Parts: sequence; structure tokens; C-alpha cells
Amino acid sequence: MSPFRISSFGSRSMRASLALVLITATPAFLCKKAAAQDPSDEVTPEVQQLYAEAKAAQKSGDIQTAIAHYQKMLKLAPHLAPAYNNLGMLYFNQHNYAQAAEVLEKGLAVDPAMNTAQAMLGISEFHLGKNDEAKAALEKALAANPADDNAEMALARLLIATGQKEEATGRLRTYLARNPHDQQAWYLLGKTYLQLSEDSLGKINAIDPNSVTAHEVAGEIDESMRNYDGALAEYNKAVQAAPSQPGTHYHLGNAFWLEGKWDSARTEFEAELQNDPENCTTQWKLGNTILSANQPADQALPHLNKAVELCGSLMQARVDRASALIKLGQPEKSIDDLLLAEKDSPNEPSIHYLLSKAYKALGKSSEAREEIETYGKLQREASEATAAQASDVINIKNAAH
Repeated sequence: MSPFRISSFGSRSMRASLALVLITATPAFLCKKAAAQDPSDEVTPEVQQLYAEAKAAQKSGDIQTAIAHYQKMLKLAPHLAPAYNNLGMLYFNQHNYAQAAEVLEKGLAVDPAMNTAQAMLGISEFHLGKNDEAKAALEKALAANPADDNAEMALARLLIATGQKEEATGRLRTYLARNPHDQQAWYLLGKTYLQLSEDSLGKINAIDPNSVTAHEVAGEIDESMRNYDGALAEYNKAVQAAPSQPGTHYHLGNAFWLEGKWDSARTEFEAELQNDPENCTTQWKLGNTILSANQPADQALPHLNKAVELCGSLMQARVDRASALIKLGQPEKSIDDLLLAEKDSPNEPSIHYLLSKAYKALGKSSEAREEIETYGKLQREASEATAAQASDVINIKNAAH
């Protein structure tokens, strides 16, 4: 079904309603062409009958008959602007964009204020490859009715298709402000930003493919695809090119960290802190690396304290600090961090596990039991979700030919 509304022609007397439609829908025609025939004079009994038959045919799904009746109507009443809108809509719904555009243009010549006709004309011209005309029509429709969602999305799609990505993101954001639950619009916005990102990355390589930035970008792309060997190679080149530049050692250390190569990760994070000691993420990951390598918790704690001091909302640092405090025999100091983290991420199993350990160490048996039960429940749910996903993959592969 088309998202565009059919112009209504009547409710009481057919002739009176048709005349009213003309008066309300075509003020420009009546004002500018006063010397011409009054459009309401065209609403004859024959036109009324054709409209009734067209409406009945459309309701029953006999679109070709409805089209034929509207065509006859317009021969008898060529200034009946809503009839052009309805006929154009029928062509539009059948994806007959050439006929739709022709009819809608004629209707807009009679009544330029038909906003839905203007929007349909723009979409039709876009499908016909007339991008300039389509953009002008859609912008005109939106100027008259800024809340026209159909026109907004159509214009956004046109802008994306014609490479005007930055303007497209503005249109999509305007649309999403009114329709925040439209998944397709969010997908288009994300895809457009991705295309803009790819364009920017291409320009970076075009300027200097051997720059530190180019190597870091290439490393991030490899890292996102879990090609850690490729990422390590690119990040290492960035470190060699700029060993004192903040960020280079962090990227290399993070790639080692993702692979669980704790000694190498620690070396790079420590080097990064020489260049950027106020980087809370590096402070946290260094502390996490020390704990993950089963090194003394008192070596990790200063870095985790610093991370929380710099970035109090970094919950991973709070969880790791709590873990270090429990290992150091100070469970009472871990509770506040863990409760904050639980509030932020109530479905994270590891937080409940640490809370159970802290409560047990403090002699709070009931609280410890409650937390370990929550931990077990969340772990089971996570395992079931993973198993279900694996089953879906197997079924899809088995069904493939």
C-alpha cells in the first residue's frame, strides 16, 4: 500500500463535495486564472458518476478500471487537480513512474500546493534517473511540509545514490528525530557514515600511505577483522616511525592484549604511559594485563587507581580494581566499585562472581549465595544463547545447496 493518501472527493452530496475539494485544493488556480472557466463548473453528473465508479473499482482492486475512469474524468474536467493526484498515485503504486510523473506534473500545473503530488513526483523522477528534477521536487515538498517523512526519506536515498553523503546524513538525522524506532533509517545512516569513513581513509592513503596515521588506520581495519598479525605489523611500523607519539605504543599494546600476549602488551602499555601518562584506558589495560598474567596484584592496583581517578565512569577499571583488592585481602574496599559496576551492567556475570567472593570473605553468607546464584543463572543464559546461535548456523549450512 502506498504511504501517500488519496485525496478525498466526498461525503454528502457528490457535487457539493467535489466543488469543495476544488475550492480548498486549488486556490492558486482560482486566484490566478479568474478569467478562465470556474473549475467547479466541470463537476458534472457524469464526472460525479465516473468518480464513484473509479473509487469502487479501486476499492475492489480493479486498478486498470479505476485508471480508465480517472482518465475519462480528466478529459471532462481538466482542472480537477485532486483527480490528477489520485491517478498519479495509482500509476505510482504500480511502479509506472513515467506515467505517474506525467500526470502529477499536469496536476501540479493546476494546483502547485498539492504536497503529496509533489513528493510522488520527486520519487518518480528519481526512479526515472532524473536526479536533479527529483531533488528539486522533493525539496519543494519538504519546504511546504517539513514533516513529510516520505519525502524526507526519498530525498535522503537520492542524496546517498548521487554521492551527496554528508547532506544525506543531515536528512536522515532529521527523519530519525521524528521516527527514532525506524531500523531501516538507522541502517542507512550507519551505512552512510561507513561510506564517509571509507572515503576519508582513502584520502589518508592518497596523501601519504607511509604515514603514522595511515599505518594506524590500516592496523585498526585489520584488528576489526581479527587479523591480529596484520594489525601488529601495521602498528609496529607506526611505532618505528613515531616512538614518542602518543597512541602508537597503545595501539601495538592493545593488539598484543587482544591476543593474550601479556608480557608484550605490558611492555607497550608502559611505553605508552611514558608518552601519555594521563590516558585512563592505558592505565586500566596495564592493570588488567598484570592481573591477567597472574602477576602481583599490588603492581596492578596503582594503575587501576589512576584509571578510576582519571575516568570514574570506566567500569572495567572499577571491576579490575575490585578484583585486585579482593586478591590483596581487602574485600571491604571492593564492594562500592562492584555495586557501581553492577548498576551499570546488571547482566555481566563476572561482577556477580566477584561480589560473591567479596561477600563470602566478609562473612555475609546469604548475600554471597544470592550473588553466586545470579552468576550461575547469567552464565547458563549466555551458554544457551551461544548454543542456539551455533545451532542456527549449522541449520543454515545444512539447508544450503
